[in-house]
Amino acid sequence: MIKTLSRHLRESFRSLGRNTWMTFASISAVTVTLILVGVFLVIMLNLNNMASNAEKEVEVKVLIELTANQKQQDELKAEIEKIPEISDVKYSSKDDELKALIKSFGENGQSMGLVDQENPLNDAFIVKTTDPHDTPKVAKKLEKLKGTYKVTYGKEEVSRLFNVVGVARNVGIVLIIGLLFTAMFLISNTIKITIFARRKEIEIMKLVGATNWFIRWPFFIEGLLLGVFGSIIPIALLLGTYQYAVGWVAPRVQGSFISMLPYNPFVYQVSLILLVIGAIIGVWGSLTSIRKFLKV
Repeated sequence: MIKTLSRHLRESFRSLGRNTWMTFASISAVTVTLILVGVFLVIMLNLNNMASNAEKEVEVKVLIELTANQKQQDELKAEIEKIPEISDVKYSSKDDELKALIKSFGENGQSMGLVDQENPLNDAFIVKTTDPHDTPKVAKKLEKLKGTYKVTYGKEEVSRLFNVVGVARNVGIVLIIGLLFTAMFLISNTIKITIFARRKEIEIMKLVGATNWFIRWPFFIEGLLLGVFGSIIPIALLLGTYQYAVGWVAPRVQGSFISMLPYNPFVYQVSLILLVIGAIIGVWGSLTSIRKFLKV
């Protein structure tokens, strides 16, 4: 078994060396394809992360009736916590609400004299749901609770966010799948040219009694090597540029939900994905391309 495998390995490397230009063409096809897949994969995974962060920021504000006393506020909080879709409830006093309002005006907040006026705002509970998509449903439940003055959660903005996130994810999945199928087709045809140049060799092996799998193994290993070699440059580019991209983006979006995935372990995970994709499409391209030449 080991002797046979060693023979297949030697034959595979010898074949790659004999067909230099075809080997170069195949590796180049894998490299270009995986660069595109890698770039798109990094963008989509980061967009997905940003979308998830944005969803986590969605919260519902329950304004408490101005006339509610402490006991009524505690009862309202207890009723809110009974709603199964809710994961967190925080109290925000009218003074906290005023500070947040002043802060939202930026530099003009202090100059507007809001602190000197009687505070007209309501105490509030800040509510977060386990699943952000449950926000509209939870808001309707909260509106019916005794002691609730008003429920706000930016209905239009939340709906628009969920729509954009959903479309982005669906489009991303479709494009990645389409790109992978395109890669497989491209590499399969490139490898097919290599195998076509060796069709006589395959025919002779068949005529002298070689089994199909005995013939396939060198091509299997060749495809594997082509895929692995083709993934080296895309992985090197990812390792070398992603850290720079994170360093460039982070200072410009500090405090925002728009944050990129950390370098470690993200780049190593994507590198492994690219290596596996390269190996799979290389092997797949070889095995599908040689099939017709085994019918002698």
